[in-house]
Amino acid sequence: MGLLKWSKRPAAGVEARAPGVNVLRGLVARATTPLLPDDYLHLINPLWSARELRGKVLDVTKETDDSATVTIRTGWGFPENYKPGQYVGIGLQIDGRWHWRSYSLTSIGSSEQDKTIAVTVKANPDGFLSSHLVDGVSPGTIIRLQSPRGDFHLPEPVPGKILFVTAGSGITPVIAMLRQLRSHGQTPDIVHIHSAPTREDVIFLDEMEQLADEAEKYELNLQLTREMGKFDVSRMDEWAPDWRERECWACGPVALLDAMEAHYEDGGLRERLHIERFTIARTDHGGEGGTVRFAISDKEVEVDGATTLLEAGEDLGIQMPFGCRMGICQTCVVPLAGGYVRDLRTGEERREGERIQTCISAVSGECTLDL
Repeated sequence: MGLLKWSKRPAAGVEARAPGVNVLRGLVARATTPLLPDDYLHLINPLWSARELRGKVLDVTKETDDSATVTIRTGWGFPENYKPGQYVGIGLQIDGRWHWRSYSLTSIGSSEQDKTIAVTVKANPDGFLSSHLVDGVSPGTIIRLQSPRGDFHLPEPVPGKILFVTAGSGITPVIAMLRQLRSHGQTPDIVHIHSAPTREDVIFLDEMEQLADEAEKYELNLQLTREMGKFDVSRMDEWAPDWRERECWACGPVALLDAMEAHYEDGGLRERLHIERFTIARTDHGGEGGTVRFAISDKEVEVDGATTLLEAGEDLGIQMPFGCRMGICQTCVVPLAGGYVRDLRTGEERREGERIQTCISAVSGECTLDL
């Protein structure tokens, strides 16, 4: 057992499809010390890495003026199977610095013959990486990946009656679910409410309307907000009179999801609602801002009370652990080595010695992380 651990240790941080893969990676790393196996593997194929998951951008296809689908060839060790609705972490090097974000997969699973995935990204005016993926990334670019994660997916068996409520880029995990159902020949009774400013802003409009024309049990209700007003949860009985009988998956802006949660809680049906948030559900209780020190990296930065510790580290080029970036998956949990931070969702203050989530915590005065 000691020899096995010694063999695997150089590749211990890499998720693999089979445990034996990391034994091979570890032995390669041991044999090439002091050089990493990547120094050699990269010369053969840039997608081969013994210490990280990689991908290569194959194509960028515009969906709307401000959104695009990015198709990626996955490299050595990327899981072949994932659940439509899950998200994947993507790292892109821009001007010498790695930028990371998570995006919902819009593909439905790769095979041994077709090791590709796809994400559909909507450019956010305040989102540096999203804008670059939509308008700046070139085919052939090598990126870093994290394994798919997330609980926002359909169960097995699939419910007989489903309600999808989406808005804007919130359609991305749901389109993957719809594609999965169609590819498997599954035909549950689906009511889909989707909100966007105009028809031109609806991502996958043609695909959803074709599905509505061809599938007897798929009903699409478009709420075009510039002419119809914003989504109003009080109209649920109008769009889906039997919504109380349906399992609901909802994804979109914070205000829509907050309204959905309140509506289902008031009806005593919260367990029927499944939500995917793309941003933190913040309160007004941010941190005070201050100095964040990264002890191992020997870096520090002054940030405001709205900047998360995860964002602060990434802006300095530090490799920060992360997953959902919304305080759900616990991947970013680290001990607070010193100082104080505040939870952006609850306003609760944490202090030295406590374990914190960097994706939802902001500095209060000063803090130190062993990263």
